[in-house]
Amino acid sequence: MDRDIIIRKLDSLARCVKRIEEKRPATLAQLIDDIDIQDILSINLERAVQVSVDIGAHLIADLSVPPPKTMGDVFAILAAEKLIPEETATALRRAVGFRNLSVHAYDQVDWERVFEIVHERLDDFRKFAESVTRIMTSKP
Repeated sequence: MDRDIIIRKLDSLARCVKRIEEKRPATLAQLIDDIDIQDILSINLERAVQVSVDIGAHLIADLSVPPPKTMGDVFAILAAEKLIPEETATALRRAVGFRNLSVHAYDQVDWERVFEIVHERLDDFRKFAESVTRIMTSKP
């Protein structure tokens, strides 16, 4: 495991979450009415998901398991290997679904769902980062 790569990616993840927190609107109406906020939130959510997948794939590369076939499989493998809690894996698999919709069908983004994510689901990324940090400190 290349600790420097993981540390850089964890820093990137923390920046994305912080940016989302700084820019998340107080109301759904504000989000719906402000395309700039929509862009900032969408891009940072996409990045947070992608960097989480990258970190997970990096961890999996050190395991004796078949590689993930999908982005969501990354989190399923990490949970199966007891590296992250199943609850975190489930939440991040859902986040991959959001990321895929946001990237491939931007005109179909459910802004109510985005509002919910930025107000209620950011801890999923923090819990993932905490699990990764524990993994790094437990391995020589």
